[in-house]
Amino acid sequence: MKKRIAIPLEGNVLSSHFGRCQAFAFVDVENDKITNITVLNPPEHQTGSFPRFVAANGATDVIAGGMGPQAVSLFNAANVNVFLGAPVETPEKLVNDFLAGKLQLSANYCDHRSEDHRHGHHHSH
Repeated sequence: MKKRIAIPLEGNVLSSHFGRCQAFAFVDVENDKITNITVLNPPEHQTGSFPRFVAANGATDVIAGGMGPQAVSLFNAANVNVFLGAPVETPEKLVNDFLAGKLQLSANYCDHRSEDHRHGHHHSH
């Protein structure tokens, strides 16, 4: 199973506000192990520019703190799963906790049409 998980960054940890992040970490995962982390600077922020940038860079999933409904809709249209309410941590810790089913999330917006719908997460409400 291969995934590319995007995480908005402020410094070297998750940015709690998706639209104000400084960069994105793209975490490549194969067989539930991190194989590579690439940090890319996004384009200038305009409505919809960050979701398009993330999707264009091959993300299958996004883990974020908070995100507006328009960004969630754009990700859904691009078949990118969105997981919200993540804590401010490093990309490596977030992804390892996500894969292990330990990441505390407040909401998720998954593409339920996907054949591989095995996510290691649980929902806390």
